Amino acid sequence: MDVAFCLSLTEVYMNVLRIGLVSVSDRASNGIYQDKGLPALEAWLETAITTPFRVESRLIPDEQILIEQTLCELVDEMGCHLVLTTGGTGPARRDVTPDATLAIADREMPGFGEQMRQISLQFVPTAILSRQVGVIRNQALILNLPGQPKAIAETLEGLKDANGKVRVAGIFASVPYCIQLLDGPYVETDETVVAAFRPKSARR
Repeated sequence: MDVAFCLSLTEVYMNVLRIGLVSVSDRASNGIYQDKGLPALEAWLETAITTPFRVESRLIPDEQILIEQTLCELVDEMGCHLVLTTGGTGPARRDVTPDATLAIADREMPGFGEQMRQISLQFVPTAILSRQVGVIRNQALILNLPGQPKAIAETLEGLKDANGKVRVAGIFASVPYCIQLLDGPYVETDETVVAAFRPKSARR
């Protein structure tokens, strides 16, 4: 039996947190420039999550069918509990990441998109053009993030004042509890980066 498959089965049995990362970019996937989305996401997750987790990464072009197939693969075949995409969320014709995400969704989670735009609007008025969405497919939460590393961190962490107090909540504060509600693993975070929020009845 394939070693990787055995490892995957072991992780499923132990309920290890599995995260899918998808960078959507025509130019990066064609080698025209180096992708920055995936490294930024991985680096942030390493600092923020204290629970053991495994990452599956994909770099693909802005093709809706391919995006749909990739999201389905990560959720249905790889068993990811969380999938984060970066890129392709604007109004341009080739920006089809939200369309692909909605096409394979079971349910939409509109609060995530609303909060992502609220955070970005603190910096640029054009954030209102973003079409980022959050959805659920089977056991997984799928979130469309911005394309720039700085914006990715701001969206996930939120905005803090000079004393480190949260001024605008980041979206990741709600992610661990959402995964828990979807019967996924109990996810813990480094509170100096982002504090996971749960009702008292759901805390361990």
